[in-house]
Amino acid sequence: MKVILNCEQIEQILRDLTGHIISEIPAELDVAVIGIRSRGEILAHRLSSRLSQQLSKNIPCGTLDITLYRDDLNSPQGSAQPQVRTTEIGFDIDDKIIILVDDVLYTGRSSRAAMDALIDLGRPRAIKLAVLVDRAGRELPIQADYAGFKADVAPGKLVQVNFTESDGKDQVVIE
Repeated sequence: MKVILNCEQIEQILRDLTGHIISEIPAELDVAVIGIRSRGEILAHRLSSRLSQQLSKNIPCGTLDITLYRDDLNSPQGSAQPQVRTTEIGFDIDDKIIILVDDVLYTGRSSRAAMDALIDLGRPRAIKLAVLVDRAGRELPIQADYAGFKADVAPGKLVQVNFTESDGKDQVVIE
């Protein structure tokens, strides 16, 4: 196991992502942050809080469960029953710029599933993808609009994101 980001680096990445988003999105447009369960949800709450504070207005935050939108749901290799959890978006996404948040962008399949789920909920003005870690290995033509750290990770290796809220510490490791 190799630590590639520690808590201080994650904190700096969150500051940078917040600044980058603020610099690119016009202040008069409605913005909302939606995290993909489960680590994207934690990251989205942190990002929404920072954006709200710096913009001096409430930036709504929601959580999206993509289980039923995954393209590997009925895969013959999968024997376990998927755990479907709730999507919690307590606001209208129509005509808002949605900052879709995930911890790691790898193949692009989770992001594609999340976009499908969002479109079923309404018609956002735009969907912008923000990720903590962007690693090579895309299977779909999807890229992050806001990427905190680009990791060169060998195929077959796992990038594991840990957050204080769920794991007791902030760090990103390669296993």
